[in-house]
Amino acid sequence: MTQKTLVIDLDRCTGCMACEIACKQENGVPLGVYLNKVHTIGPMGTFPDIKQYFLPHVCQVCKDAPCVKVCPTKAHAKHPELGGLVLIDRQKCIGCGACIAACPYGARAYNPETKVVEKCTLCNHLQAAGEKPACVKVCCAHARYFGDIDDPESDVSKAIAAAGPENVHSMPDSGNKPTVRYILHKKNGDWLE
Repeated sequence: MTQKTLVIDLDRCTGCMACEIACKQENGVPLGVYLNKVHTIGPMGTFPDIKQYFLPHVCQVCKDAPCVKVCPTKAHAKHPELGGLVLIDRQKCIGCGACIAACPYGARAYNPETKVVEKCTLCNHLQAAGEKPACVKVCCAHARYFGDIDDPESDVSKAIAAAGPENVHSMPDSGNKPTVRYILHKKNGDWLE
């Protein structure tokens, strides 16, 4: 089965926030609403041995997405034909926020302009045109990879293999099976759950 996702190399991420801007511009995300937010982790340690990294916070493209289970109008749906993406039908969404509460990663946002909940779609509309998500295309540090995590020949699988298992991390799994992976070597920072 195909499972499209992101791998983000935190060793390479410079915190430039181009991914945030590209997401907002490509998807018409209003001020104060984020589908992709870059957080600064650190600094940690004592001078001169200080570590810091930037952590882009996005939908974790869960294999067993809790947002789908709690949606009272079935506006959230997982689409195996689209590589396992969870998409929101804006016509069905009533903006109740049940999905926001159910997401263990805080990766949903209420859009006050459209009165519906939104989330990262990995730029499904760009994928349909044969392109990569906007955040991947604009990353000047080449820290973002997109592809099928179940395909050993995909960019994401190759990045994971090259990093080594001890340097590949994910957000905590509470039974939802997040697929986004983060690469962070110990020399650059301590992964915080």
